[in-house]
Amino acid sequence: MRNHDPDANPWRTLTRRPVYENPWIRVDHHEVVKPSGDPGIYGLVHFQNHAVGVVPVAADGTTWLVGQYRYPLNRYSWEIPEGGVPAGEDPAAGARRELREETGLTAACMIPIIPRVALSNSVSDEEGTLYVAWDLTEGEAEPDDTEQLRLRRLPLRAALDMALSGEITDSLSLLALLRLPLLLKAADTPADLRAALMKGLE
Repeated sequence: MRNHDPDANPWRTLTRRPVYENPWIRVDHHEVVKPSGDPGIYGLVHFQNHAVGVVPVAADGTTWLVGQYRYPLNRYSWEIPEGGVPAGEDPAAGARRELREETGLTAACMIPIIPRVALSNSVSDEEGTLYVAWDLTEGEAEPDDTEQLRLRRLPLRAALDMALSGEITDSLSLLALLRLPLLLKAADTPADLRAALMKGLE
């Protein structure tokens, strides 16, 4: 009997045809052979950018959420500062830029808290990286022309409660905020960040 590798790809791609493309996404139609051996189709949404999100943490234990109307969902959403980083750009540099543009904050310190996350892996290849930032300097926000933003400064505990209650539904925001209590307990968390997290999550 032939050895079977459980991690091997059971799909076989016969053809790929782009059916739609814009600066942010490309939709491809694939003719495939399914794991069962039968012919099939697969629609794949390729994202042109890498998603990034940042939880900014002030020394007093507060953070900032960004509010905006999300066109695809047809509803308002409170989120951590986040955006897309073009291919070839360092995700950390892009995250710092998004933080500054959406909130006016500049971070002296920033570390990844979730280096890689697949955001909708049944239909898209979109991946993201999440960060926590501290030692912050406030400035003026510079949002894109597609963004009509509101800022809310609140204790970290209040933001975490919004995530736990379902008031926050954005996946990047949920992952990052729910990570914070674990970061507080981690042995390698920088002391000044730990102190701010303790103030905000108590």
